Amino acid sequence: MNEQLVLAAGGIIINDDGELLIVHRPKYDDWSFPKGKLDHGEDLEECALREVLEETGLNCELKDFIGSVTYVDRKGRPKKVDYWQMKILDGYFQVNSEVDAIQWLRKEKALELLSYSHDRELLTQAYYR
Repeated sequence: MNEQLVLAAGGIIINDDGELLIVHRPKYDDWSFPKGKLDHGEDLEECALREVLEETGLNCELKDFIGSVTYVDRKGRPKKVDYWQMKILDGYFQVNSEVDAIQWLRKEKALELLSYSHDRELLTQAYYR
């Protein structure tokens, strides 16, 4: 079976205190970085900004490209997620259909709470070089 690669993008948002934002998705009961699948006609940068806004309520600007993670999604499809560091321009979090909680954490605490090894590897290898 030749499954098509699912493309997605997201952001690692860092506040002025050096804390990272992670989101809780009740549908999966997991903690991860805000991200989502590419819409038709959208590029990865647009996708990253849109998904972060939809999931967190934060309007951001892209900073440095951080890296990509690849894994098999819950439907058995290969998935690639590109991440950018982001800076908040404005906005505030409100519970929504995808995310019911956020946390601002230092790297060490984020590594403890993140649900997936690919997120922990991204944070360890790509972000804090």
